[in-house]
Amino acid sequence: MMARHPMGRFAEADDVARAIALLLSDDAGLITGAVLPLDGGFLAV
Repeated sequence: MMARHPMGRFAEADDVARAIALLLSDDAGLITGAVLPLDGGFLAV
């Protein structure tokens, strides 16, 4: 399964934490009702 993964690795807790931090920050002030997949492009392939 790892060989089929576009990023060559699976998400780790730190990856999820950074996405959460972004969504909680002022930088995400206009993001509403969006789905943010944290799959490293796996579903796009």
